[in-house]
Amino acid sequence: MGTSHAIHKVHPAASGISRGAAHPAHPVHPTRAPGWRATLLGAPRRAGLALMAALALTSTLTGCASVGDGSTAARVDTAPLIHDELFPPSRDVIDPAQVMTMSPRMREFLRARLPNAGSGTLMTETRDMRHMLLDALYTRGELQLEYDAETTRTAAEAFDAKAGNCLSLAMMTAVFAREAGMPIMFRQIYDEEQWSRVGDLQVVSGHVNIALGRRKSDFRVIGNDEPSLVVDFLPGAQIARQRAMPLEERTIVAMYFNNRAAELMAQAQLDRAYWYARAAWLHEPRLLAALNTLGVIYRRHGDTALAERAFRAVLAREPANVQAMANLAQALRLQGQLAEAEQLETRLAQIQPYPPFKFFDLGVAAMKAGDYAHARDLFAKEIARSAYYHEFHFWMALANVGLGKWDVVREELAKAEEYSVTQPQRRLYAAKLESLKARMERTSTKLR
Repeated sequence: MGTSHAIHKVHPAASGISRGAAHPAHPVHPTRAPGWRATLLGAPRRAGLALMAALALTSTLTGCASVGDGSTAARVDTAPLIHDELFPPSRDVIDPAQVMTMSPRMREFLRARLPNAGSGTLMTETRDMRHMLLDALYTRGELQLEYDAETTRTAAEAFDAKAGNCLSLAMMTAVFAREAGMPIMFRQIYDEEQWSRVGDLQVVSGHVNIALGRRKSDFRVIGNDEPSLVVDFLPGAQIARQRAMPLEERTIVAMYFNNRAAELMAQAQLDRAYWYARAAWLHEPRLLAALNTLGVIYRRHGDTALAERAFRAVLAREPANVQAMANLAQALRLQGQLAEAEQLETRLAQIQPYPPFKFFDLGVAAMKAGDYAHARDLFAKEIARSAYYHEFHFWMALANVGLGKWDVVREELAKAEEYSVTQPQRRLYAAKLESLKARMERTSTKLR
């Protein structure tokens, strides 16, 4: 999905968190050029009012945290958990001001597609300027942006690549809307978490979208003065039912840094990851996902005592934070503090009796034992609570290969391709699906 990264190191024996896949419970990633999905906030849902033009926005990597108001955030003492002396200086340009900056190419695009967007003059065009902007960004034949969760990009980078995850697309849309004089509001969606696996890390992703307000100068039809248009890049998103909390731009910027930290850590670029996680937490100390990420970096760097301190700091603010709890239990075990680690693991089991990937891991074990029917049933349990995670459907396809259920194999591979979040994943699943179709065609020809 596209918010900030709440991640933890996987330790199957100690933490009780299973090693492997993901735990989504909501639709996630669109595959190809999606359209955009929008509905009006604060307006009744009636025919023709709720726009469903075809897309949705998803947020990938990390969990979101509460919004700070700057003055409150400034009172958090960050110094004890920042240790720059342990890492070589960063060569990356890590500048909060650059994350949501409009590039000259973006400004040129806006002027070409919406010549009156930045004029501030009275708009006599009866079509809503917000719809015109979204059509320019997401409709086929125009810019035609695509969803891609492989890398979190700045607003300008997403525009240049014509692709981004939910966070990147939300930021880019916000930059254009702000340039056109539209009020914007980022929204964190409750109950929109997805778990995924990146190497030996588990990643929990939250979801954000954006609401666009009308410009004061826009033409208005009496009786149709809706306050804001919610744009969501998550396929199948039930926007009208979403419970949302406003997010400040500083939190969104911190989420970007946190995502980059997790992505770099997954690529074994630990030194670079540190500086991004550091930037995320210093920019918004109330984004506890960033502090958790910082703790994981310390742990991987061999600074277990510092990692413990970071995880305890998270739990001091959120005592039921399962990511920090699992990470702390592991850190304590590594330092020989077994009694407290076991207490944390017992509490974790009470809070989360069936952790992410529990059924998936059991299913993989059943596959290795050749028990394809049991594996299929276990994968079905994981899919029942995480219907849109691509890897679950891929392994369900493999289980049905063992059972000779070729129609199901084809269906599950198609779903794996549809729900995948990066171009390489899509190509892999598409190739496997084409190979299966060719195999089935050859078999059918022989039987004639």
